[in-house]
Amino acid sequence: MAQLTLATITKSFGDTQIIKGVDLDIKDGEFVVFVGPSGCGKSTLLRLIAGLEECTSGQISIGGNDVTHVSPSDRGIAMVFQTYALYPHMTVEQNLSFGLENTRMPKAEIQQRVLEAAKMLQIEQYLARKPRSLSGGQRQRVAIGRAIVRQPSVFLFDEPLSNLDAALRVDTRSEIINLHKRLQSTIVYVTHDQIEAMTMADRIAILNAGIVEQFDKPLEVFSHPRNRFVAGFIGSPKMNFYRGTIAALAGNLATLAIAAFPKIVVPVNTELAQVGMAIELGIRPSHLRLEAQANNDTVPFRVDYAELIGTETYMYGHIEENGSKTTFHLADNISVNENDLLHLALPTQRLHLFRISDGLSLAAR
Repeated sequence: MAQLTLATITKSFGDTQIIKGVDLDIKDGEFVVFVGPSGCGKSTLLRLIAGLEECTSGQISIGGNDVTHVSPSDRGIAMVFQTYALYPHMTVEQNLSFGLENTRMPKAEIQQRVLEAAKMLQIEQYLARKPRSLSGGQRQRVAIGRAIVRQPSVFLFDEPLSNLDAALRVDTRSEIINLHKRLQSTIVYVTHDQIEAMTMADRIAILNAGIVEQFDKPLEVFSHPRNRFVAGFIGSPKMNFYRGTIAALAGNLATLAIAAFPKIVVPVNTELAQVGMAIELGIRPSHLRLEAQANNDTVPFRVDYAELIGTETYMYGHIEENGSKTTFHLADNISVNENDLLHLALPTQRLHLFRISDGLSLAAR
């Protein structure tokens, strides 16, 4: 186990800068997830930590030691890849022990580590098998076991579940969470899956075009996004956004002007907000509230189509009077048809406000 520190890390390929000055301080024993859209730099950043790519500038420290220019084998890390990368001609036991044998570790210690890892991952009965006779989930557990036997300071996971089917992803995700609890190890995990990020991480680093937009606890990121990018990326279905302006300010209360919307007054950061400022109002689909009939606090929502999945209903449509696309999520199963007109309220405490010029949150401090 070890603290992992990234100080002003950059990485360029030719004239193209991929990682743009990343600073992260990952605590000893912490489970951190890198998440972001394709091409945001999350896998590149993981490879820099592993030593598989060389930093253009900056410093990487593990356990207080500068490893920026140290070879991957000497960094005290173990990496689990998206592809299992198992040796097909070797048994599971041989796959687990091979890396240790190359270090000339005593056979008795190798056997002990292999058996401990196999028991932990519940693959003891597969030790004599070869990878071709294993399922995808079993192969991934072998790949994880190969990392465990090395007893590294830091575990690095690069989208390890992306090749598994949906049900197996849930099971293996649970196994990795339990593994972290048992080992109390430092883990850095890369994924594009928000569910994995929200359910597994102690903290999430949300990357966008080579920078970290926000690094915080999952619920903090969800409830208090730092900017419009984070708000739009985290959450499924995505947050709804509506453009307007700040019509008036009274103390820290801003009155918003949005076409076809009722009067909305929200608390804002007075150091950032100004009268006349162009803004986007955001609200998550599950935070909209269905009203039985129209009133002074509702907006008219026209349903274009709906998805009824038994325990909940997803409705996709638009605000009747201004055409703004809107998604409404109801944690119930209701009868709704195409072209139905519903009346939705926007609870003030659930609203998010961002200025259009740079996407920064205007939330009151």
